[in-house]
Amino acid sequence: MTARTAFLSKLIGLYCIVVSLSMFANRQMTVETVTALANNRPLLYVVGVMAVAAGLAMVLSHNVWSGGALPVIVTLIGWLTLIKGTLFFFLSPEAGARVFLGGLRYEAYFYVYAAVSLLLGIYLTYGGFRQLRGK
Repeated sequence: MTARTAFLSKLIGLYCIVVSLSMFANRQMTVETVTALANNRPLLYVVGVMAVAAGLAMVLSHNVWSGGALPVIVTLIGWLTLIKGTLFFFLSPEAGARVFLGGLRYEAYFYVYAAVSLLLGIYLTYGGFRQLRGK
């Protein structure tokens, strides 16, 4: 594993852990915030700018499709972040709300999404820090 893979794995992993724990602790606030975001075009644009920047940074610095599960997962997260940010630019608030809130049934599967984020974060964090110990 490269040093870049280890760094991005730790960064994304710790981010996922912190965000998912916050989601578990503040379910109603998270649902309200995501719903408000999906219906606010200017704010959706700002989030899109940040997501595209983060996605491009990951894709340009780490477009690795071999070498095990960890580097491929980091690469997939980069591409998914870039795609999601791009969608924020082009989807109307109504279409975005239909996709992200309705189609994915965000509120109904809230705890599933939070748990997946937590598990992904634990896996990525462990994989990234394992590199420091020499596997």
